[in-house]
Order: sequence, then C-alpha cells, then structure tokens
Amino acid sequence: MPINIYKRNYDRIDYLCEGIWDLPGQIDSLGEWLKTKGILLPKDSYVADIGFDIRKEAAGGGAVLSSESMKIMAKIGMDIYFSEYPELTED
Repeated sequence: MPINIYKRNYDRIDYLCEGIWDLPGQIDSLGEWLKTKGILLPKDSYVADIGFDIRKEAAGGGAVLSSESMKIMAKIGMDIYFSEYPELTED
C-alpha cells in the first residue's frame, strides 16, 4: 500500500509508488503528483496514506515534504497519514 490517495469516504483517487516502500522516494513522487494532478482536484476532504518501511541503515536526513506540497494539500483539503510497516521478509 505505498501511497493510496482517496476521499475521506474511501473513494479511491489514485495509487502511487507500487512496490516502493522508502519514504524519501514516496514523498518525492507525492510532491510531483500534487503539482500535476492533485492541484486540479476540487476542494474536498482527501487523504494521502503513505505506507512505508523503516530504513535500518538510516542515520539522519530523509524525506522533505515541501511547503509547495503542503500549500496544495491545504488548498484541496488533503491530510497525510504515515502508516509505518515493519520490514517484510520471507523466512
């Protein structure tokens, strides 16, 4: 479930980053989506639910949600959920 974008009533709008679980890449993709598609949505009540995996090797830095993205989200009425999942490995 990397990024599921929907109205608060669960009507799906879009699905981004299938198979990509790293938060920095997902935030970049969401930012691009907001600039090209999200900005065109009418004001309503939306959710961008980002499912991400914890990076074991992370030592600082990471994703940046830009002020431009936040402005678009505020304009269209979008909240962002961060759904953290443990590493999914097969035994």
